[in-house]
Amino acid sequence: MADKKYKIAIIGSGPGGYTAALRAGQLGADTVLIEKEALGGTCLNWGCIPTKAFVRSAEVFADIQNAEDFGIKVEKAELDFPAVVKRKDKIVKRLVRGIDHLLGKKNIDRIDGRASFIDQNKIKIEKEAETIEIEADNIIIATGSETAALPIPGADLDGILDSRSALDLNELPESMVIVGGGIIGMEFAFIFRNFGVDVTVVEYLDQLVSGVDSEIASELNRSARRRRISVKTSAEVKEIKKQADAFEVVYQQKGKEKTAAAEKVLMAVGRKPYTEGLNLEKSGVNLSGKRRAVQVNEKMETNVPGIYAVGDVTDKILLAHVASHQGVIAVENIMGMDKKMDYQAVPGAIFTSPEIGTVGLSEEEAKEKGIDYEVGSFPFAASGKVMAMGEREGKIKLITEKESDKIIGAALIGIEASDLIAELTLAVNLGLTAENLRETIHAHPTTAEVVHEAALDLGDGSLNA
Repeated sequence: MADKKYKIAIIGSGPGGYTAALRAGQLGADTVLIEKEALGGTCLNWGCIPTKAFVRSAEVFADIQNAEDFGIKVEKAELDFPAVVKRKDKIVKRLVRGIDHLLGKKNIDRIDGRASFIDQNKIKIEKEAETIEIEADNIIIATGSETAALPIPGADLDGILDSRSALDLNELPESMVIVGGGIIGMEFAFIFRNFGVDVTVVEYLDQLVSGVDSEIASELNRSARRRRISVKTSAEVKEIKKQADAFEVVYQQKGKEKTAAAEKVLMAVGRKPYTEGLNLEKSGVNLSGKRRAVQVNEKMETNVPGIYAVGDVTDKILLAHVASHQGVIAVENIMGMDKKMDYQAVPGAIFTSPEIGTVGLSEEEAKEKGIDYEVGSFPFAASGKVMAMGEREGKIKLITEKESDKIIGAALIGIEASDLIAELTLAVNLGLTAENLRETIHAHPTTAEVVHEAALDLGDGSLNA
């Protein structure tokens, strides 16, 4: 493959990169996919997939603790954490093999090594035993993101965890402080709490999972407290100290200095675009903002003809499914189609207990935009299927533009919320109305009935609450 010329070269094999490669293969483009570490990138190896494997193991363990509520007696359930980790690793390996197989079927070349630009059409790849150069008519930058850091004294102490090292623990700690109450922090908070770890979350802002509808965030806060997760909002971490066999997190809340001690500290303060070592200055590609994201337009083009960027490195919306869609858009534009990214109907799924799903505008955003809107809601506790599943927590909110009745946003917290959001994403994407949802028959008994009831609430009122 040395000195070979391609139609498309893709740097990075996360969801944006490998999806772009698969689409390029479908369209018959001579394509190479370059990866410096592991096929599948952060999402598959140290993010979305392994955390969901942990989520499921934690849910099963928690369900067993409450088995008597379902009429089942269990003498004693013990958590075999090494087996949990082994299951996670097995799932990851299986999916990596699956992607590798798909790339092979589509005749995509793969090069393992660290890529950097020589100029806008040439790439140098440093492999273990050699360095090679390739040329491409088009290059897609899909290098993803890395863990962000805050200038907190002690945050770099030996033994401090990040989202990646937390997945590689050999044994569970008895206690943990999580710095950051965003999506990553709260998913880990529920995972470790369901495993039996004493968890404290310290969040700088005044609500958890910033950006999510405030009512939904408040429901999450209540769910966390019901599970005895200690939540500290409006709390600024000042320092982390190492004790003999634990850490002490010093934070300020309401003008008072407080401390939280734990065996482990997990830093979960977000992610930032990753461009290290790419030598982008040789390509002429523009970066933007303090976070140094690769600047792109709605076609995923950079300022340099023939160079595109997709995924977290663009700092648009840091979600795997957004990266995948951006990858498809970039390739289709390279192949002569006129395609544009539309971020109006991007679903969000947060795998806490219970789950959260969001799409479109929140109520706060609708207010800020001056939209004359209406809200329909329904409690999960009034659903027969939810009750039969032994759940009661949760609610759904639908936001419509009052004049047109179009659904412009939705948010829900409850069991299966990550699946239920798909219907509402379609509704926002197609400009459907609440009336359209009211006239759609939803199967009974299913959790999807909460969507129908919320739509009824926007009319004459829900029937079952």
